[in-house]
Amino acid sequence: MSLKLIKRLPLLGHVRIQLGPVCPMTKLLSTSSATQSLCKTYRRISRSGCRNIQPDPRIRSLTTTVREASFVVSSCVGLHRDSFLQFRLSQLHRPTADEEQAFRERLRSCSSSRQVFRLLCSMEILSDSMAAAALHRVADLEQEGNSLKDPAVLEEDTIRALCFQLEQDSGRLTDGGLVSALLACTRLFLDPWSTLMVRLVSESQERLDRGQMTVGQLCTLGQAMLAMEGPGSAMFGQVMEEIQKQEPAQWSVADLIAVYRLLQGSVGEDGKYRDLLNAMHTQAVTVTSRMDPAAVSMVLNALVTLNQMQAMPLVINLCKQAVRHVPHFTDEELDLVLGALMHFGHSDRYFVEAMERYVPSMAFTFHPETITKVMQFFSRRNILSTTVFDAVAESFVYRADDYSTNQVTRQIMAFGKLGYLPPNAGEVFRKVENILHTRFSQFRARTLLNLLHSCILVERFPVNFVCKVFSSYFLQQLQEQDTDMDRVVLAQLTQLYMTVKLECPFYEGPRLLPPYRVKSFLMPRYSLETPVDLHLYNSVKTGLIDLLGARSYFGSKVLTPYCYTLDVEIKLDEEGYVLPASQTDDIYKRIALCIDGQKRFSTNTRQLLGKESIKQRHLRLLGYEVVQIPYYEFEKLQNKTSVVEYLHKKIFPHTYRLSW
Repeated sequence: MSLKLIKRLPLLGHVRIQLGPVCPMTKLLSTSSATQSLCKTYRRISRSGCRNIQPDPRIRSLTTTVREASFVVSSCVGLHRDSFLQFRLSQLHRPTADEEQAFRERLRSCSSSRQVFRLLCSMEILSDSMAAAALHRVADLEQEGNSLKDPAVLEEDTIRALCFQLEQDSGRLTDGGLVSALLACTRLFLDPWSTLMVRLVSESQERLDRGQMTVGQLCTLGQAMLAMEGPGSAMFGQVMEEIQKQEPAQWSVADLIAVYRLLQGSVGEDGKYRDLLNAMHTQAVTVTSRMDPAAVSMVLNALVTLNQMQAMPLVINLCKQAVRHVPHFTDEELDLVLGALMHFGHSDRYFVEAMERYVPSMAFTFHPETITKVMQFFSRRNILSTTVFDAVAESFVYRADDYSTNQVTRQIMAFGKLGYLPPNAGEVFRKVENILHTRFSQFRARTLLNLLHSCILVERFPVNFVCKVFSSYFLQQLQEQDTDMDRVVLAQLTQLYMTVKLECPFYEGPRLLPPYRVKSFLMPRYSLETPVDLHLYNSVKTGLIDLLGARSYFGSKVLTPYCYTLDVEIKLDEEGYVLPASQTDDIYKRIALCIDGQKRFSTNTRQLLGKESIKQRHLRLLGYEVVQIPYYEFEKLQNKTSVVEYLHKKIFPHTYRLSW
């Protein structure tokens, strides 16, 4: 019989734990000859071959009881108070729905595997789904990465006896109980060649072949096969074929979530289930209002994993639903929601307002990664919320010692990017300096550079550490960790060096060698400058021609020797007359016009981003007269005359000459 079952199974992947079932020593009340034979010479299948399992005299007796055929067959496990376990196969003995619900609630309250075992031993009757739930709870408590924290937990009498009965009566388990038990076994890393796993898989294959499983049961079975064999499993392929035969428009919210989770696990199958996913997105849009916090976070995370950029209508609906759930998300769920919104580049005003109400009250209790994700979200979306930033800054002073170096850096980067200093900035950056002193060696080179660069964006100058950054040892580390030494890294190094030379004249440390410098901070994608808004630039250019009399009297997009690019440069002689842009001699003053479009400000305020603030600050220190032309002032001008008058007052506030 065992050989027949093995032939039906494909080669399964490696797992960590092997579990040998407990062989009962008492005489069975009613068993088939096959079962009697199995219990006499019980064998466990493993890659090292087969060996007899000797009965352990310490293990209590196990009995399998089969009721008369006149009863309607279903599956229950009887757990007596003396730890005596047996299946009860009559619906007369099946727990009620309320009893099952009460058991699951007690399971959730268990904080250790031993508590789970005590709960099992206290039960008079246990259904197969309850038994599977108990195994899942043990997995929840014991899983740590790809192994169990304490593998010895599988040698406990209670769990061994429970698994033995699941094995013996696999044919009498309900479809839901069967696939749930199989998935629980994979989460406990049981040997896939053990007789228990062989029987559960074989029985699942038979049920699958009948084509009567529900969507939820198919998904549970699919998850188990992914864990055992991966997306290439033939059985997993059959599961997906069954799912694709059904109509997503008829699925419940639970079914949708189960299939999303299943597809998320088979992410390597790019494009294979595109039609199914599109149908699911269409259905999900109509039911988002019924999704709870766990469902919203799970679906958003699945969309990220599956990279469903075309599903923006669903993302928008999920974001709207998330507004209602902000106070109810767990830290892990909120992490997933924020990560998804950053991935899809979406933010909702109402979601931001909900976060502003919620974060200040939770800043001191959030998980470190959650509070860091919150700051990343506001930073990535260029949203300056002083309410959130001030609360996080206050908590940072007290909690930063518990943060990883990466979390410290990502939080400070948010302040730097938005160019914002909280009221307790002194305490915050003293804490940053203390962390740098005590944990300097723990920082990765790129992380350290990001942190120091963020500091200078808000006029905090880490001079004591810059000398280490410019050392040949650090630069070598940077090259080893970032083999390509991309232009962003070199630009950060260059701007850091410019800052200490311009704003810290007392600095006498190492210089940044020329090979590590860039000539321009304006680069594709991650630039240290924001390109000028072309529409705004063209409007200003037209006004300047009317003001100055000719296009030749100003330069556009001028690259300076100091790496910055000027939107417009106007040159004046000693008497204040405008010189042609091409002239290089007798220049007394240079005026730099910063034509600041919306992208140079935070999205919700008129606060310049950190990289634009440092640019204007440096240009002034380099001798330029900086004139800012912000979009919110220029857009109010109604006609040509008002534009010329505005530019005249901005550029030449102390002269009455309107022609040159």
